[in-house]
Amino acid sequence: MFTRILNYLKALFGIKLDQWEDPEVLLKQAQDEMREAHQKNRERAIQAITQKNLLQQQVDDTNKQVQNLQAKAELALKNGNRDLARQLLVEKQTLEATLGTLNESLANANQVSEQIKVAMQREEEAIRTKAAQAMAMKTQWKQAQIENSINQALDKMEAVGGQDEAFQRAQAKINTLTAESSARTEIAKGRLSTQMAELNDAQAHNAADDELSRLEQKLGLASPATASATTGAAASTAASAAEQELAALEQQINSGTSTPKA
Repeated sequence: MFTRILNYLKALFGIKLDQWEDPEVLLKQAQDEMREAHQKNRERAIQAITQKNLLQQQVDDTNKQVQNLQAKAELALKNGNRDLARQLLVEKQTLEATLGTLNESLANANQVSEQIKVAMQREEEAIRTKAAQAMAMKTQWKQAQIENSINQALDKMEAVGGQDEAFQRAQAKINTLTAESSARTEIAKGRLSTQMAELNDAQAHNAADDELSRLEQKLGLASPATASATTGAAASTAASAAEQELAALEQQINSGTSTPKA
Protein backbone atom coordinates (compact mmCIF):
# COMPACT_ATOMS: atom_id res chain seq x y z
CA MET A 1 0.00 0.00 0.00
CA PHE A 2 2.73 2.45 0.97
CA THR A 3 4.69 1.60 -2.19
CA ARG A 4 1.66 2.29 -4.36
CA ILE A 5 1.05 5.62 -2.66
CA LEU A 6 4.72 6.54 -3.07
CA ASN A 7 4.69 5.67 -6.75
CA TYR A 8 1.51 7.69 -7.17
CA LEU A 9 3.09 10.74 -5.56
CA LYS A 10 6.17 10.38 -7.75
CA ALA A 11 4.04 10.27 -10.87
CA LEU A 12 1.78 13.11 -9.67
CA PHE A 13 4.36 15.66 -8.58
CA GLY A 14 7.33 14.55 -10.65
CA ILE A 15 9.79 14.97 -7.78
CA LYS A 16 12.52 12.73 -6.49
CA LEU A 17 11.02 11.49 -3.26
CA ASP A 18 13.78 8.90 -3.01
CA GLN A 19 16.08 11.64 -1.76
CA TRP A 20 13.75 12.21 1.18
CA GLU A 21 13.44 8.55 2.21
CA ASP A 22 14.96 7.64 5.52
CA PRO A 23 16.77 4.25 5.62
CA GLU A 24 15.07 3.45 8.91
CA VAL A 25 11.67 4.14 7.34
CA LEU A 26 12.56 2.01 4.32
CA LEU A 27 13.72 -0.89 6.49
CA LYS A 28 10.64 -0.73 8.70
CA GLN A 29 8.42 -0.61 5.62
CA ALA A 30 10.19 -3.63 4.11
CA GLN A 31 9.90 -5.60 7.36
CA ASP A 32 6.21 -4.73 7.71
CA GLU A 33 5.57 -5.87 4.14
CA MET A 34 7.45 -9.12 4.77
CA ARG A 35 5.45 -9.81 7.93
CA GLU A 36 2.20 -8.97 6.14
CA ALA A 37 3.05 -11.28 3.24
CA HIS A 38 4.12 -14.02 5.68
CA GLN A 39 0.83 -13.70 7.54
CA LYS A 40 -1.10 -14.07 4.29
CA ASN A 41 0.99 -17.11 3.32
CA ARG A 42 0.38 -18.59 6.75
CA GLU A 43 -3.37 -18.21 6.27
CA ARG A 44 -3.10 -19.89 2.87
CA ALA A 45 -1.05 -22.69 4.40
CA ILE A 46 -3.64 -23.17 7.13
CA GLN A 47 -6.39 -23.37 4.54
CA ALA A 48 -4.43 -25.89 2.45
CA ILE A 49 -3.65 -28.09 5.44
CA THR A 50 -7.28 -27.81 6.56
CA GLN A 51 -8.42 -29.09 3.16
CA LYS A 52 -5.90 -31.92 3.42
CA ASN A 53 -7.24 -32.86 6.84
CA LEU A 54 -10.82 -32.77 5.53
CA LEU A 55 -9.77 -34.98 2.62
CA GLN A 56 -8.10 -37.37 5.04
CA GLN A 57 -11.30 -37.50 7.08
CA GLN A 58 -13.34 -38.19 3.92
CA VAL A 59 -10.98 -41.02 2.96
CA ASP A 60 -11.30 -42.52 6.42
CA ASP A 61 -15.10 -42.28 6.28
CA THR A 62 -15.18 -43.88 2.82
CA ASN A 63 -12.96 -46.72 4.03
CA LYS A 64 -15.36 -47.34 6.87
CA GLN A 65 -18.30 -47.37 4.45
CA VAL A 66 -16.50 -49.85 2.17
CA GLN A 67 -15.74 -52.11 5.11
CA ASN A 68 -19.33 -51.80 6.31
CA LEU A 69 -20.74 -52.74 2.88
CA GLN A 70 -18.35 -55.67 2.72
CA ALA A 71 -19.58 -56.90 6.08
CA LYS A 72 -23.22 -56.44 5.13
CA ALA A 73 -22.75 -58.27 1.83
CA GLU A 74 -21.18 -61.22 3.62
CA LEU A 75 -24.02 -61.27 6.14
CA ALA A 76 -26.68 -61.11 3.38
CA LEU A 77 -25.00 -63.93 1.53
CA LYS A 78 -24.88 -66.01 4.70
CA ASN A 79 -28.59 -65.37 5.16
CA GLY A 80 -29.26 -66.60 1.61
CA ASN A 81 -30.12 -63.19 0.21
CA ARG A 82 -27.88 -63.24 -2.85
CA ASP A 83 -29.51 -60.28 -4.60
CA LEU A 84 -28.99 -58.02 -1.60
CA ALA A 85 -25.42 -59.17 -1.35
CA ARG A 86 -24.89 -58.31 -5.05
CA GLN A 87 -26.39 -54.85 -4.61
CA LEU A 88 -24.21 -54.20 -1.56
CA LEU A 89 -21.10 -55.26 -3.47
CA VAL A 90 -22.02 -52.92 -6.34
CA GLU A 91 -22.22 -50.01 -3.90
CA LYS A 92 -18.96 -51.15 -2.37
CA GLN A 93 -17.22 -51.12 -5.76
CA THR A 94 -18.54 -47.62 -6.48
CA LEU A 95 -17.19 -46.40 -3.16
CA GLU A 96 -13.87 -48.13 -3.78
CA ALA A 97 -13.55 -46.30 -7.10
CA THR A 98 -14.31 -43.04 -5.33
CA LEU A 99 -11.87 -44.03 -2.61
CA GLY A 100 -9.10 -44.49 -5.18
CA THR A 101 -9.62 -40.96 -6.42
CA LEU A 102 -9.72 -39.65 -2.88
CA ASN A 103 -6.47 -41.44 -2.02
CA GLU A 104 -4.74 -39.87 -5.03
CA SER A 105 -6.00 -36.43 -4.02
CA LEU A 106 -4.93 -37.09 -0.43
CA ALA A 107 -1.43 -38.10 -1.55
CA ASN A 108 -1.10 -34.87 -3.53
CA ALA A 109 -2.48 -32.87 -0.63
CA ASN A 110 0.02 -34.46 1.76
CA GLN A 111 2.86 -33.66 -0.61
CA VAL A 112 1.68 -30.05 -1.05
CA SER A 113 1.25 -29.69 2.72
CA GLU A 114 4.81 -30.81 3.36
CA GLN A 115 6.07 -28.38 0.73
CA ILE A 116 4.04 -25.61 2.33
CA LYS A 117 5.47 -26.41 5.76
CA VAL A 118 9.02 -26.30 4.37
CA ALA A 119 8.27 -23.04 2.56
CA MET A 120 6.86 -21.51 5.73
CA GLN A 121 9.93 -22.54 7.72
CA ARG A 122 12.22 -21.04 5.11
CA GLU A 123 10.12 -17.88 5.02
CA GLU A 124 10.34 -17.55 8.81
CA GLU A 125 14.12 -18.06 8.64
CA ALA A 126 14.33 -15.39 5.92
CA ILE A 127 12.31 -12.98 8.07
CA ARG A 128 14.62 -13.57 11.03
CA THR A 129 17.66 -13.09 8.78
CA LYS A 130 16.22 -9.91 7.33
CA ALA A 131 15.42 -8.64 10.83
CA ALA A 132 19.03 -9.17 11.90
CA GLN A 133 20.23 -7.55 8.68
CA ALA A 134 17.89 -4.59 9.23
CA MET A 135 19.21 -4.15 12.76
CA ALA A 136 22.78 -4.17 11.48
CA MET A 137 21.88 -1.67 8.75
CA LYS A 138 20.16 0.62 11.28
CA THR A 139 23.27 0.48 13.45
CA GLN A 140 25.39 1.30 10.41
CA TRP A 141 23.05 4.19 9.56
CA LYS A 142 23.29 5.57 13.11
CA GLN A 143 27.07 5.25 13.01
CA ALA A 144 27.21 7.04 9.67
CA GLN A 145 25.05 9.85 11.07
CA ILE A 146 27.32 10.17 14.12
CA GLU A 147 30.45 10.19 11.95
CA ASN A 148 28.88 12.80 9.69
CA SER A 149 28.02 14.99 12.71
CA ILE A 150 31.57 14.65 14.00
CA ASN A 151 32.99 15.58 10.61
CA GLN A 152 30.71 18.61 10.43
CA ALA A 153 31.86 19.64 13.90
CA LEU A 154 35.48 19.23 12.83
CA ASP A 155 34.82 21.35 9.76
CA LYS A 156 33.42 24.09 11.99
CA MET A 157 36.42 23.81 14.29
CA GLU A 158 38.74 24.22 11.31
CA ALA A 159 36.77 27.31 10.29
CA VAL A 160 37.27 28.75 13.78
CA GLY A 161 40.96 27.92 13.64
CA GLY A 162 41.23 29.87 10.41
CA GLN A 163 40.82 33.12 12.42
CA ASP A 164 44.33 32.73 13.84
CA GLU A 165 45.65 35.11 11.17
CA ALA A 166 43.36 37.89 12.47
CA PHE A 167 44.62 37.28 16.01
CA GLN A 168 48.19 37.47 14.76
CA ARG A 169 47.54 40.78 12.98
CA ALA A 170 45.89 42.19 16.10
CA GLN A 171 48.84 41.08 18.25
CA ALA A 172 51.29 42.67 15.80
CA LYS A 173 49.43 46.00 16.00
CA ILE A 174 49.44 45.83 19.80
CA ASN A 175 53.17 45.08 19.84
CA THR A 176 53.88 47.98 17.47
CA LEU A 177 51.84 50.42 19.56
CA THR A 178 53.50 49.21 22.76
CA ALA A 179 56.97 49.68 21.23
CA GLU A 180 56.02 53.15 20.00
CA SER A 181 54.76 54.13 23.46
CA SER A 182 58.02 52.90 25.02
CA ALA A 183 60.00 54.93 22.50
CA ARG A 184 58.00 58.08 23.25
CA THR A 185 58.54 57.57 26.98
CA GLU A 186 62.26 57.12 26.42
CA ILE A 187 62.46 60.30 24.34
CA ALA A 188 60.45 62.21 26.92
CA LYS A 189 62.96 61.31 29.61
CA GLY A 190 65.74 62.87 27.55
CA ARG A 191 64.02 66.25 27.08
CA LEU A 192 65.50 69.36 28.80
CA SER A 193 62.20 70.20 30.47
CA THR A 194 62.07 66.76 31.97
CA GLN A 195 65.62 67.02 33.20
CA MET A 196 64.91 70.45 34.73
CA ALA A 197 61.83 69.07 36.43
CA GLU A 198 63.87 66.24 37.89
CA LEU A 199 66.52 68.76 39.06
CA ASN A 200 63.86 70.95 40.69
CA ASP A 201 62.46 67.90 42.45
CA ALA A 202 65.94 67.03 43.74
CA GLN A 203 66.47 70.59 45.01
CA ALA A 204 63.09 70.58 46.73
CA HIS A 205 63.95 67.33 48.46
CA ASN A 206 67.36 68.69 49.55
CA ALA A 207 65.79 71.86 50.90
CA ALA A 208 63.23 69.84 52.82
CA ASP A 209 65.97 67.64 54.27
CA ASP A 210 67.94 70.75 55.37
CA GLU A 211 64.87 72.30 56.98
CA LEU A 212 64.12 69.04 58.79
CA SER A 213 67.68 68.82 60.09
CA ARG A 214 67.63 72.41 61.43
CA LEU A 215 64.31 71.75 63.14
CA GLU A 216 65.68 68.61 64.79
CA GLN A 217 68.75 70.54 66.01
CA LYS A 218 66.55 73.30 67.38
CA LEU A 219 64.46 70.81 69.32
CA GLY A 220 67.49 68.83 70.44
CA LEU A 221 66.29 65.72 68.64
CA ALA A 222 69.14 65.37 66.18
CA SER A 223 71.74 62.69 66.89
CA PRO A 224 75.46 63.37 66.43
CA ALA A 225 75.41 61.44 63.22
CA THR A 226 72.46 63.45 62.02
CA ALA A 227 74.08 66.72 63.06
CA SER A 228 77.23 65.75 61.27
CA ALA A 229 75.24 64.91 58.22
CA THR A 230 73.42 68.21 58.50
CA THR A 231 76.72 70.07 58.84
CA GLY A 232 78.08 68.24 55.81
CA ALA A 233 74.97 69.13 53.85
CA ALA A 234 75.32 72.78 54.87
CA ALA A 235 78.98 72.75 53.90
CA SER A 236 78.05 71.21 50.57
CA THR A 237 75.43 73.90 50.05
CA ALA A 238 77.94 76.61 50.95
CA ALA A 239 80.52 75.15 48.57
CA SER A 240 77.93 75.07 45.86
CA ALA A 241 77.06 78.71 46.51
CA ALA A 242 80.75 79.59 46.43
CA GLU A 243 81.21 77.81 43.15
CA GLN A 244 78.29 79.70 41.67
CA GLU A 245 79.66 83.03 42.87
CA LEU A 246 83.12 82.14 41.51
CA ALA A 247 81.65 81.23 38.12
CA ALA A 248 79.77 84.53 38.01
CA LEU A 249 82.92 86.44 38.84
CA GLU A 250 84.88 84.66 36.13
CA GLN A 251 82.19 85.47 33.63
CA GLN A 252 82.26 89.13 34.63
CA ILE A 253 86.03 89.29 34.29
CA ASN A 254 86.02 87.54 30.94
CA SER A 255 83.29 89.82 29.72
CA GLY A 256 85.26 92.90 30.80
CA THR A 257 88.43 91.65 29.14
CA SER A 258 86.79 91.00 25.84
CA THR A 259 85.03 94.39 25.80
CA PRO A 260 87.00 97.08 23.77
CA LYS A 261 88.17 100.16 25.66
CA ALA A 262 86.48 103.48 24.88
